[in-house]
Parts: sequence; C-alpha cells; structure tokens
Amino acid sequence: MQGFLTRVFIIVLLAAGATLLGTGTASADTRCQQTNKSTGECILWVETGSPGGGAGGSGGEGKPAGSTSGPKDSGSGNSCYWDPAKQGVGGPPAGPVPCTSSYGTWSNDRNCYVEAYDPPPPPGDPAWEGHEPDDGAVYNCYQPQTSLLVTFWSQTPPEAAEAGPSPREVALMAIEKMNLRAIDIGITPEAGEDRVGLVGMPVWLWVNDPGPSTFGPATASASAGGITVSATARVHEITWDMGDGTQVVCRSAGTPYEPRFGKRKSPDCGHVYEKSSAHQRGEKYTVTATSDWVITWAGAGQTGTIRLGGLARSVDITVGEAQVLVS
Repeated sequence: MQGFLTRVFIIVLLAAGATLLGTGTASADTRCQQTNKSTGECILWVETGSPGGGAGGSGGEGKPAGSTSGPKDSGSGNSCYWDPAKQGVGGPPAGPVPCTSSYGTWSNDRNCYVEAYDPPPPPGDPAWEGHEPDDGAVYNCYQPQTSLLVTFWSQTPPEAAEAGPSPREVALMAIEKMNLRAIDIGITPEAGEDRVGLVGMPVWLWVNDPGPSTFGPATASASAGGITVSATARVHEITWDMGDGTQVVCRSAGTPYEPRFGKRKSPDCGHVYEKSSAHQRGEKYTVTATSDWVITWAGAGQTGTIRLGGLARSVDITVGEAQVLVS
C-alpha cells in the first residue's frame, strides 16, 4: 500500500488586533504559538498523519488557557471511521474503526478495508475493468460491518485514511471559519482623556455588542480527508485584569451601564478601585479582558471539546480621588 504521508494545513485565525490562539494536543488547552506581528493574525499549524496512525492530535506543545474550570479539552478522534450513510444502510452506527486489520488498510472514501488482490486476476478478467495488468492493480474492498466484499481497479494505490486529518484537526478548520476575536470592551468610566472615574465608585464591565465572533454561539462545519465535522463555540468566561493587581472573572457578557443605575454596583460583572491611577504609568489603569472559549465538535461518529484561550483586548482608564469641598 501507499507509504506514510504527512500533510500540513495552515490555518490563519483573524485576531482583529487581539492575541489569538493556536493548536495543542488533545490533553492540553490551546493558546497562540505564532502570531503575524504585522497583521495581528494567529497562524495555526495542523500537522496530520502521525506514524502511530489513527488517533494523533494536532501539533504543538499547547499551553493552558486562562481558566481551569468548565469542560476539559478532550477527544482527538480517530482519523479512520465507518459511515453507514455512504452505503445507504441503517447500521451499525457511524464511529471510529481500527485503521488497519487483517483485511487491509481502512479507506474513509471507500468506507472499507482495502488490500491488493493477491495473486492478481489473469489478464482480461472483468476485475481489470478493461485495463492491462501493468497499468495499475486490482484491490479488494471489504466491509466487516456489512460483510460486503467488492473488487475495483485503480491506477495508483488508494490513500490510507490514517494519512489524513483526525476529526479534531478538521474541527480546527471549522473554528478558522468562525473568525473568533476578542470582545469589544464596555466599561465605566469610558476610555478617553475627559473620562475620569472615582475611587470607591462601582466600575461596570460588559461585552459591548456581543455577537457570534466575540461571545458566541458561533457554528461552522469543515470537511477534509473524507471527514466532516461540525463545531459550536461559546465563551465560557472572561477574565478582566483590572490593572491594580486584581482580576475579575465573569461567566456572563455583563450588563451595560445606563445613567439611571446611578451609583449601584453591576449585578453580574464589576469592580471597585481602592486607589487612584495617579501612580500608574501614564496615570491610567490598563484593563485587559481575556476570553476563554469552549468549542464542542462532532463528526465521524465521534465528539470532543476544544478549549481556546488567549483572545485579549485592552483599554486605559483614569481613576481619580474624590475632592473634598471646604466652604
């Protein structure tokens, strides 16, 4: 059969001025490993076809995302799978299969184990489909799921499914289509030279105009190597680094502030500064919001979860001391 093949898919995720995420193994959360400094894009490399075959995860070390709570990263997925829909049969259900067996090497495209006909049929046999013995070869295609055995001719050895991407790697291709990016920050006081907050006054934090690409849910599908995977992405939580040594973790998009709320605290996502920003560089606090995403995927009769961290955006705000008026 055909020798081991390695393919590299290059995926560019638009960061929209934010730090984005890269690829990791199935047992580690993911974070951007290489960013295009001129465009702010994150380059995500997915290397497929590991010599072990079948269940290889994506390449790269993988670094922990900001959150350790919520669903764990799981499921690299086997690159070889059975799909009854391709044969129009009711079962058995779709799912992973061993990439090699005594029947040959699994082919996702043909939905069977493929092995060269040995010995080859004699010249003129219908199995050659009108071709000469020195022009390709005849192969057996066996489905243990249905006990179906057929023969076919091919000029070149059929590609083994284990040389293709795993379902997780196809899920990463689906994530690329989502154009996930950092949130647009909503905050009081607003950023700007003439916007000043006060020590002891509630600061409200929220996702400004949340949408599929900044907060979710975002959905997309991708196909490669005979595998189709659908993925859904949602923000699990947002970590707000307030610039004064504290962090606020919010599980919601927050509540936009309105003047009618007065001096009330945010019901779901807020902070109170105890010192002014006068001692900070530029006399401002830098507030950074970092999104932690959870993506669930399903395909080829398999499922998994991908944790993506590192989407961040920052703003600078001024916090001053309240002035005491003396008559």
